[in-house]
Amino acid sequence: MVMKHYPPQFKADAVALYRSRPGATIKSVAEDLGVNTETLRNWIRAADGRRPGSHSASGTAPAASVGDAVQAELAAARKRIRELEEERDILRQAARYFAGATRW
Repeated sequence: MVMKHYPPQFKADAVALYRSRPGATIKSVAEDLGVNTETLRNWIRAADGRRPGSHSASGTAPAASVGDAVQAELAAARKRIRELEEERDILRQAARYFAGATRW
C-alpha cells in the first residue's frame, strides 16, 4: 500500500470542511474528498490538539482558545478571499485586454 502525502493546507481545508457541515459524518466528508476515513479522523484529532489514535476528549482545548482559533481562522479566510478576488479581477482585465487585441 502506498502512503499518500497531503499538503498541510489540504489537511486544514478538509478539517474546516468537516466542521462547516454540522450534520456531516467523517465518512461522508472523507468520501467527498477521496481520502481514507481514518486519515481524516486523524487530521481532525491533530487539529484539536489530540494525538492521532487517542479516543479521549481530555486533550481538547479550552473554550476561550477555541474561540480565538476560530477568529484567527476567519481572519485568515477573509484575507485569502481578498487575495483570490484580486487575482480574479486581474485575470478578467487580462482577458478583456487580449480579447480586444485580437479583433481586427
